[in-house]
Amino acid sequence: MLYEVLGDIWVVQRNPYLQDDLLDNPKRRRQLVEALHHRLGEVQNRRSNEDAERDALVGQLLEAASRAVKAFNAEFEAIASLRKKTTRQLKKYTANDNIKFDGLSRVSHVTDATDWRVEYPFVVLTPDTEVEMAGLVKGCIDLGLTIVPRGGGTGYTGGAVPLTWKSAVINTEKLEAMTEVEHLSLPGIDHPVPTIWTEAGVVTQRVADAAERAGFVFAVDPTSAEASCIGGNIAMNAGGKKAVLWGTALDNLASWRMVTPDAQWLEVTRLNHNLGKIHDVEVASFELKYFEANGTTLVREERLDIPGANFRKEGLGKDVTDKFLAGLPGVQKEGCDGLITSARWILHRMPEHTRTVCLEFFGNAKDAVPSIVEIKDFMFAEQKRSGVLLAGLEHLDDRYLRAVGYTTKSKRGGLPKMV
Repeated sequence: MLYEVLGDIWVVQRNPYLQDDLLDNPKRRRQLVEALHHRLGEVQNRRSNEDAERDALVGQLLEAASRAVKAFNAEFEAIASLRKKTTRQLKKYTANDNIKFDGLSRVSHVTDATDWRVEYPFVVLTPDTEVEMAGLVKGCIDLGLTIVPRGGGTGYTGGAVPLTWKSAVINTEKLEAMTEVEHLSLPGIDHPVPTIWTEAGVVTQRVADAAERAGFVFAVDPTSAEASCIGGNIAMNAGGKKAVLWGTALDNLASWRMVTPDAQWLEVTRLNHNLGKIHDVEVASFELKYFEANGTTLVREERLDIPGANFRKEGLGKDVTDKFLAGLPGVQKEGCDGLITSARWILHRMPEHTRTVCLEFFGNAKDAVPSIVEIKDFMFAEQKRSGVLLAGLEHLDDRYLRAVGYTTKSKRGGLPKMV
């Protein structure tokens, strides 16, 4: 009976649908709690005084179980109260329908592509516009909620996994406004540059398609391009196969906008953009403007001048261990120093003629890695000699090849260890 009591508590705590049902039906919740106390009462009635030491342990168990039942019941009152308070606070900044406590919303935001599960979020927020973001962040802070930013949920680092029940997932997928390609004058550049502006919830592939329609290339193309969102691309400093030529998200950002943990707006603008890889410049400069939550009242300005070499570890296109990233806000921080809401990107033009070479490695995968490095070095030397560019580089291991149903090109048959 003790296991039944603890089991019932555990099942309800791990099932948002049961929680919703019991919150909506106080009578049913009261009956459940009475049944739990009744079972503990039966255990009490069956206690034996023959073994004093054993009886004392039973008493301790009953006392602890009774406290657990009382805490279980009190949780419902606390959650119901916090839900009312949260709705009252956050509806100042977004529509009621965008404040979601239902089981389906919470279940679908408990994990990301990692499939790690720790706690269900308390509430899921789905703002309609970028303007709402600062207010929602402020409201969550005032309520004492931990904020978890989320886009497409394609991350493999667990950045969108709530670690406490008292958390709010802010889902930016409805922030999907974007422009077509625009030729603009950027600070410090004496000619118009092809750019595109997007909100954080725009799916990466949509940006690539818009660029392609105008004859340009969007350099950020992670494997998850058809599901990942722009905000996550910036927060993770995403790359892709074109990073070998044009770098990662950081190298291709002209400016971006974010909400800080103080619920202020921060606009970051790259100055004197080299339209290439950031580590190739001696100094990379950024202008930072902070605004109040209304988005118009300027709080302060500052300028960051950072040696380009500080953004890369030698030999690496991206150092995933460096979350500080020379102190530059937003990029590669995985949402820890603010929520990305929109950005403007520079675009590129592919060479007039392109060829794709596919190499299949059938031996040990460890022997393929030096070959990839040699290919890269050879092509970079060829670029200086004849102008031939290595525009993309991607390697796929045998697990990925099996997952996508890869068909071997070689006559020898069988699945390669790496492509």
